[in-house]
Amino acid sequence: MNENNNSNTPFKNIDEFVKKVDEMKKQDKMDLSSDQDLSIAIMNLVSIEEHFFFTAEKTGKPEYFDLLNEVRNMRKDLLKKIIKEYEGEVWCISKHLLAASYRLMEVGTKAMSMGKKDEAKEMFDKSYDLYSLFWGINMKLVNIGDVKKIPDGALNKKDVEKKGVFGKLGDAVRHAINCCIE
Repeated sequence: MNENNNSNTPFKNIDEFVKKVDEMKKQDKMDLSSDQDLSIAIMNLVSIEEHFFFTAEKTGKPEYFDLLNEVRNMRKDLLKKIIKEYEGEVWCISKHLLAASYRLMEVGTKAMSMGKKDEAKEMFDKSYDLYSLFWGINMKLVNIGDVKKIPDGALNKKDVEKKGVFGKLGDAVRHAINCCIE
């Protein structure tokens, strides 16, 4: 991020973001590397829920719905470990951001196995954008009221990088996760 960026985002640059992450770690509010692993597990649990649903419908065996419910309850309990405070629809938005991120990653992996590297890269980038948005919202780095859509991907008139919210969050989350792995 640019030092001269005076946007309405909660942080002005990567250094400020990393400082905030370090402060949260010192206050024992988060363990980003563990939370990242947990978020991937939650993605997989959402996928398992989907598979139990489709299996129940395809086989006509309602006992798969019981298994779906067990997995759903586990997923809800684990999501509470990452999302401690939320307002409005943030809980549900978070679940869907993780689910969509996982599905796009799956589509990218399939495209890669078929030799479609450009399509795979596009899906991987979109997956990471959604994953970064999940963390941006849940680490309270994104104030939804402050996010503005203006032309050329800029967050505001003074945004010289014009990467948009996804680009900036992706950079910040990538840096924070890399610096937190121990």
